[in-house]
Amino acid sequence: MLHHASFGVSNIQASSNFYDAVLSALGYSRVWEDLALGSDDQAIGYGPPNSGDKFAIKLRVGAAVSGGSGHHLAFAAPNREAVNAFHFAALEHGGVDNGGPGLRPHYGPHYYAAFAIDPDGNHIEAVCKSPS
Repeated sequence: MLHHASFGVSNIQASSNFYDAVLSALGYSRVWEDLALGSDDQAIGYGPPNSGDKFAIKLRVGAAVSGGSGHHLAFAAPNREAVNAFHFAALEHGGVDNGGPGLRPHYGPHYYAAFAIDPDGNHIEAVCKSPS
């Protein structure tokens, strides 16, 4: 259903360091960037290598950038090890723990996920639904 999603961020450098790390743990990379120095309209797109973006971060100077705790965005992980790496990278790059890696049987018998909050307060998740 979704083509892509984006988050507003208050600091493009801090957010790009964070998302470079957490998304590379899941096998995604920067697929484009518009980082005109001094511009208030900088952005970076992420997706599977050699493809279009599925997620982007966009600098929003002076604006509220987080949707708050009522929303979150879940990223697909190829395996449980990638979920673990995502969570570790989030905490190492300025994120806050919002639920460590593990099975969430109330979501499904093989639902393995980890949750974090990015430097702007956006709630994110990595999930793998394959058996171990």
